[in-house]
Amino acid sequence: MTVTTTADFHPLADSVQPVFDTVLSRSPHEPEFHQAVHEVLHSIAPVLERHPEYVDGGILERLVEPERQILFRVPWVDDAGKLQVNRGYRIQFSSVLGPYKGGLRFHPSVNLSIIKFLGFEQIFKNALTGQGIGGGKGGSDFDPHGKSDAEVMRFCQSFMNELYRHLGEHTDVPAGDIGVGGREIGYLFGQYRKVTNRHESGMFTGKGTGWGGAEVRTEATGYGAVFFAQEMLAVRGDSLAGKRVGISGSGNVALYAIQKAAQLGATAVTASDSSGYVVDDAGIDLDLLRQLKEVERARIVEYARRRPSARFVEGGSVWEVPVDIAVPSATQNEVSLADAEALIAGGVQAVSEGANMPCVPEAVEAFQRAGVLFAPGKAANAGGVATSALEMSQNASRQRWTFADSESKLREIMADIHGAAFDAAERYGVPGDYVAGANIAGFERVAAAMLAQGVI
Repeated sequence: MTVTTTADFHPLADSVQPVFDTVLSRSPHEPEFHQAVHEVLHSIAPVLERHPEYVDGGILERLVEPERQILFRVPWVDDAGKLQVNRGYRIQFSSVLGPYKGGLRFHPSVNLSIIKFLGFEQIFKNALTGQGIGGGKGGSDFDPHGKSDAEVMRFCQSFMNELYRHLGEHTDVPAGDIGVGGREIGYLFGQYRKVTNRHESGMFTGKGTGWGGAEVRTEATGYGAVFFAQEMLAVRGDSLAGKRVGISGSGNVALYAIQKAAQLGATAVTASDSSGYVVDDAGIDLDLLRQLKEVERARIVEYARRRPSARFVEGGSVWEVPVDIAVPSATQNEVSLADAEALIAGGVQAVSEGANMPCVPEAVEAFQRAGVLFAPGKAANAGGVATSALEMSQNASRQRWTFADSESKLREIMADIHGAAFDAAERYGVPGDYVAGANIAGFERVAAAMLAQGVI
């Protein structure tokens, strides 16, 4: 993973530079957060020129400062009877459009900078969905990998014993993220129900379909990233049919991006984890990959051992493999400039970010210079949170929608997000720039609501 520093940033317009300077001084040593803020500020400077009322209203000064930051200890006992202590986070960034909404990430890399960058991105991502949800994010430096079910349960229960007092279907609605799947969500929701004495289904999304969950929620982020790629290609009169797709990661987003790509006529040929990657020119066998990752929790090398058409590459970069479409679906800053150059040399036509901010700024610029269609995560991976909002609607009305109905709604939302980003880029003189378009479209919705609701 590449870390971007302030030395890598382009100069900002005079209208936004003081805001960024304040972020740097108030939040030092938080490079991921700095990167996310810089990208947004760089894009929206032209909006301020057309809307001086946003400057007068101090919209940016308030927007870059979370409404609430919660940091707490999480003590738990492992199977050997030894006390362990992890750190828990919940950053409630903006509730101007609705209750805070964003996932929980359990991974050793989690720190304040990463949670703040994710929460900040979530503001604009959620605004783009048009679903009436605010932005937040949370998690812990706890690593569920290699832990027993009993250890994961005890950790989740301890984590929720503190966090529950800050949650609620009208206040803050978490979901899953890296390291937080169906198992973890079940334990977290169960403890919330226990300590609050309320079966408040709408306070957590990504639940099992048998106890309040929605169809397509599990698949939504991966599906959405592929739907967005399809929308971009359609603008050029093209489609995914016959395309060779490179996908990083082997978690929830990657698995369902692989599935949807195949359903739309493409062939996904890669998957990866922290140990390396596999290439399968016959197309990734989704059933095998799910068995290895969701049931056996095995390393990706096992895929190549059981699949004659596949080969495993230890270490290295999955982006060395020539593909037509790339869907980075692992983690932030996984695609370096060198990776981008390798993809461009290999003939990549479109990049749709399945993860949050997986491409470093230099990689994004390289794609755009080369004429590669590029979809930022706040637009391309918004399908997950959009479907979470649909799950909240179903919980509130005690309704259940079919898989087909939910997928149809997801596809419509992704088309709307694409349209909003595309149109905003056109309006501000940067046609085809989905990064600027997504930032501008999301910011306009949030800024207008902040101005209307006063200084709070």
